[in-house]
Amino acid sequence: MSLTNEYKEKIRAALAARRGNFDGSDARFAATLGIGSAQYSRIKRGETVGVLADEKWISIARRLGVGLTDAPAWQTAETPVFKYITAQLEMCQQNGLSAMLCDLTDIGKTYTARQYVKTHRNAVYVDCSQVKTRQKLLRGIAREFGVGSTGRLADVYNDLVFYLKTLDRPLVILDEAGDLSYEAFLEIKALWNATEHCCGYYMMGADGLSEKIRRAIDNKKVGYAEIFGRFGKRYGKVVPTAREEAERFLQLTAAMIIKANAGADTDVNRLLRRLMGEDNTPSLRRINIELSKGTNN
Repeated sequence: MSLTNEYKEKIRAALAARRGNFDGSDARFAATLGIGSAQYSRIKRGETVGVLADEKWISIARRLGVGLTDAPAWQTAETPVFKYITAQLEMCQQNGLSAMLCDLTDIGKTYTARQYVKTHRNAVYVDCSQVKTRQKLLRGIAREFGVGSTGRLADVYNDLVFYLKTLDRPLVILDEAGDLSYEAFLEIKALWNATEHCCGYYMMGADGLSEKIRRAIDNKKVGYAEIFGRFGKRYGKVVPTAREEAERFLQLTAAMIIKANAGADTDVNRLLRRLMGEDNTPSLRRINIELSKGTNN
């Protein structure tokens, strides 16, 4: 696939928007993208031809949420999930606090976190399913902040802690946290200790995350009780526990998303029924796919 200059311009515009929410030098910002500072300088000046390989443009587009097609940009519906998580993230970032959300899959947790990072300075998103080990997690967080991530792990850690203390209200969002190894969880505790009140942390996962922590605490596994305490001793949840209430909640959420992104002539209830799963709740991922294809009825 050969990318057009028009598409590269879309990515360049997204880069400019993201740069506005990044406190730090152009060199640090370039490091978060995995490119050199000279390459970023050329892009910043408006150059798109011969600066990066198409594979790197695509990688940056994926990180910034720039679609490969000409489909209309996805519109954010301010669902109860979106409002709850956004409020939690703002609280953690503004006050240097930590919190945890353990809730159902496919309710918009990841989308909300990614949108937050797009519009808030010094907030980074980390997909823990891609950085499961202690070493990968630490280097991954450092890379998101533009801190050197390829040297000795001890140096990466010390540089990251030092940098976080210099930033204005940084926030680290740890998604899919249930996938982290034991050693990676201990690294989160160490980072929290070293940046207390200077940096906010928000941990997200499905119900398996809470079960993992509960089981580890019950088995007196070192560190988990301390981590739980640092994250408020509470498993946050948005979706109601009662089955019928949960079904209504999820159906309302899906309807709001359809209304925000479907055509004016779309029969929302009909589309909602068609995308209903066996558990009587709709799949937000299927809604995204169907609307992206233009299948609105």
